[in-house]
Amino acid sequence: MGGQFDGKVALVTGGNAGIGEASALQFAREGARVAIAARRSAEGERVASRIRDGGGQAVFIQADMAVPEQVEAMVETTVATLGGLDYAFNNAGIVLDVGLTHEHTEEDWDSTIDINMRGLWLCMKYEIPRMIERGGGVIVNNSSTAGLQGGVGRMAYRVSKAGVNMMTRTAALEYGGKGVRVNAVLPGAIHTPILDRMEVATPGISDEILGRMVVGRIGTSEEIAAGVIWLCSDAASFVNGALLSIDGGTTAGRFYQLED
Repeated sequence: MGGQFDGKVALVTGGNAGIGEASALQFAREGARVAIAARRSAEGERVASRIRDGGGQAVFIQADMAVPEQVEAMVETTVATLGGLDYAFNNAGIVLDVGLTHEHTEEDWDSTIDINMRGLWLCMKYEIPRMIERGGGVIVNNSSTAGLQGGVGRMAYRVSKAGVNMMTRTAALEYGGKGVRVNAVLPGAIHTPILDRMEVATPGISDEILGRMVVGRIGTSEEIAAGVIWLCSDAASFVNGALLSIDGGTTAGRFYQLED
């Protein structure tokens, strides 16, 4: 494997499935040495093996983003094992199938905020100093279009992603002058294992989502990965603090299906 990231090191949290897996594989195709971090070891090891079987270099690190000691150890293990840290895709997150605001439990709220917001802050806390030591780097945070728009249900998730957007822009201002760019991708409806689980919990939801898609289809994990790779590349060297919506146009405005 070889490409624009030859000699570089990338860390992907939640790299065991979906968008994280697609991004880890794409980093490897571009020549990066890849650390894959997740809670579920069997899935993470499978992705790391795919990269190694393809001629790349990858390690799996078991880590829970809600546990500060594990997040710190994840970053330090990446540096010690692969030789540094140039890129980080902070992708790990959860979506709980909860309804209206009054139906959230305190546990729902706390677990969502702990992983999606506090966990992502912890990742940046430990990644940024290592990148500064390296002379610079790029962080891409995985947010969501749900962090831009109000909606019915899943308040904790929406709030957590709005928080990710603000953390991204704040860090971009704080560290852009030190060579560390910080941006976020905001996926819309993407076909991932999360969507599959939502379909089981709420049959027909995929068709409902599809009906709101101006482009007539749901997106793929690989399309989000392409955005992550571009933000990390030299082609995006002047992009800092950006919130890149990759959503088929759903945040452009309200879509009405017109008759021919």
